[in-house]
Amino acid sequence: MVQYERPGLDAAFAAIADATRRGVLEHLGRADASITELAQKFDMTLTGMKKHVGVLEQAGLVSTEKVGRVRTCKLGPRRLEEETAWIARYQQLWASRFDELDEVLEELKRKEMTDGRKK
Repeated sequence: MVQYERPGLDAAFAAIADATRRGVLEHLGRADASITELAQKFDMTLTGMKKHVGVLEQAGLVSTEKVGRVRTCKLGPRRLEEETAWIARYQQLWASRFDELDEVLEELKRKEMTDGRKK
């Protein structure tokens, strides 16, 4: 069996598959925040937010720094370039297929109009 596994890509897509984690990324895009601040913003426990941040951190999307008792989160080093390229390839594939479908539909309409006139 052919394996299509790409650890970085898989980890990033798994991380952003969750709405809370996407929200965390969006929030961190505006400003760094502590885990406590994020937990309050998303109305969840510290433990729950730590788990979400951990998933994002493993994917390289978030980095954390502990100063004293406060763990501050900020956007990580990954820029989702590989993920963007992967999506773009499939976007082109689907666009091409829809263009072909449009051509088939136009041909069917022309044929229908031509056949309608012959009757």
